[in-house]
Amino acid sequence: MKIAIASDHAGYEYKEKLKTFLKEIGFNSEDMGTYSSESVDYPDYAITLSKKVSSGEFAQGILICGTGIGMSITANKITGVRAAVCESVESAKYSRLHNNANVLCLGARITPIEKAKEIVKVFLETEFEGGRHASRIEKIHRLTGI
Repeated sequence: MKIAIASDHAGYEYKEKLKTFLKEIGFNSEDMGTYSSESVDYPDYAITLSKKVSSGEFAQGILICGTGIGMSITANKITGVRAAVCESVESAKYSRLHNNANVLCLGARITPIEKAKEIVKVFLETEFEGGRHASRIEKIHRLTGI
C-alpha cells in the first residue's frame, strides 16, 4: 500500500525519518512536501494531501507539523477526510477501529520519533471495526454544510 505523507517545516526532519521507517515496515510513501526546513504554511500541505485521500488516490495519509493540531484542523475541512491527532498507540488504534481515521496527524515537537514509529505502525495495521461505528461515521459525514 502507498501512503501519502506531508509536513510543514517543523515536521520536515521527522517526515524524512518516517519515510525510511515506512519502507522498513513494507509501505511505500509519496512525499507531498515540504522539502526543506524553510518556513511554510501548513494548510497548503494538509490540503494537498487531504484532497488526494478524499479522492481515493490514497487510502491513508500522514501529516506532520509541530503539534499535529493545525494539520488536523485543516485536513478535517476536506470532505471524506477523518484526520486524527494521535500521541499514543492507543489513540492510533481506536482512531482506526472506531473512527476509521484515514489521516494520521503527528506533532514533531510533542511525540518522540520512536513513539511516533509505533503509532504509525499501529495506525496503518489496524482495520476499521465497522458495525455500530459505521453508522456514526455516516452521521459525521452528513454534517457537511451545517
